[in-house]
Amino acid sequence: MQDAKYQICSRCVMDTTDPEIIFDEQGVCNHCHQFDEITRKRWFPNEEGKNRLETIFSEIKDKGKKHEYDCIIGLSGGVDSSYLALVMKDYGLRPLVVHVDAGWNSELAVYNIEQIVKHCGYDLHTHVMDWSEIKDLQCAYLKAGVANQDVVQDHAFFASLYHFAVLNNIKYVISGGNIATESVFPKAWQHGAMDSINLKAIHKKFGKRKLVNYKTISFIKYYFYYPFVKGMTVVRPLNFMPYHKQQALEFLKDSIGYKEYGRKHGESRFTKFYQNYYLPTKFNIDKRRAHLSSQILSGELTREIGLAELQKPLYDEAELYDDKAFIAKKLGITIEELGQLTYSPGHEYSDYANWDSRYKIMLRVKSFINKIIGRNIKGYS
Repeated sequence: MQDAKYQICSRCVMDTTDPEIIFDEQGVCNHCHQFDEITRKRWFPNEEGKNRLETIFSEIKDKGKKHEYDCIIGLSGGVDSSYLALVMKDYGLRPLVVHVDAGWNSELAVYNIEQIVKHCGYDLHTHVMDWSEIKDLQCAYLKAGVANQDVVQDHAFFASLYHFAVLNNIKYVISGGNIATESVFPKAWQHGAMDSINLKAIHKKFGKRKLVNYKTISFIKYYFYYPFVKGMTVVRPLNFMPYHKQQALEFLKDSIGYKEYGRKHGESRFTKFYQNYYLPTKFNIDKRRAHLSSQILSGELTREIGLAELQKPLYDEAELYDDKAFIAKKLGITIEELGQLTYSPGHEYSDYANWDSRYKIMLRVKSFINKIIGRNIKGYS
C-alpha cells in the first residue's frame, strides 16, 4: 500500500521512493516527461518500425552471410529474450545463442530455454560459471550492502556474450532490452552492472579468494574496443514492433509450451529474492513501480491496473522462506546471517572505487567530437 508520506505521479506510478523524482504543477513526474520528450522518439511500434526492422535484419544477414552465425543473442529464459528468439527465427536470422549459468537457474528456466532452442533449431552455448567464484563474489556483494546485487550475474552474462561474439567474428549483438517495459529506470536506485572497477573494489574488500575464471570487461573494452575496434553493434528489435509482454507470454505458451514463472525474473532464484525482498527491505525500492510505469507510458496498462498490481504482496510467505533457505544454503551461510545482511544499513556503490570519473570524461570527449563531426556518436552501452 502506498505510504501517505510518499508523493506519487498523477500519470504513472513512480513515487518519491526515487529521491531524484520531480513533479510539475499537474503532479506529473520527470520520468513521464523524459518518455514524451526523448524516449518516445526512439520507439517505433508501427509500420515505420516494421520497415526499419526489416532493413536492419537484412543488413545483419547480408554482412553475416559468409559466417556460421550472423548475430548473437543472450538467452535467460525470460519472456523478452525468449519472444525475441522466436521473432528472429521468423526473419530467418542465424544467431549463436548464449546462456550463462551462474548457479541460480530455476528448473523452469532450463526447460524454457530447451523448448526455445529446440523449436528454433538454434545452436546453444551454455557457459557454466565457476560456482566457487560466483559464491565468493555474491557473498562479497551482500557484505558490501549495495543496491544492485545482480551485478555478479549480469556482468558475467555480458562478458560471456561479448567474448563469444569476438570469438565467432560476430558484429551484431541482439538485445531483448525494450522501451515498452523498461523506459522508466531511476538512476538513483542502482548502479550499472558493467562497472568492473566497482566490482573489483567490492571483491577486493570483502572477497576471500582470487577470481581466476570470472572475466570482467574493462571501461576501455566496453566503450571503445568493442564498438570502434571490433565494430560491434547492439540491436534492440523489440523497439521496432508493437510489444506487449502479456501477449508475448501467451504467444510463447501457445507456440512452444513455455511455462510461466509467476513473477518477474523468476528464471533466477537469486534475482527473484533480490528484487522482491532484498531491495524493498533494505532500500525501500519496489522495482515494480518502474516496470509498471513503463507499461503505463507505452499504453499496455492503465494507471488503475498499475496501482492495483502494487497492492499485491511481493512474496508469498512460504515461498519466501523456501527461497531464503535455498539461497543461504547455496551461499554457505545461515538464514540468520542472510537476514542480517539484508537488514543491515545499505551502502551506496560510490562508497567503493568506481568508473564514474572516467565516464564523465568520456561524455565530455564524446560531446566535443559530436560538435566537430556534426553528428551524434552512439556509445556501445
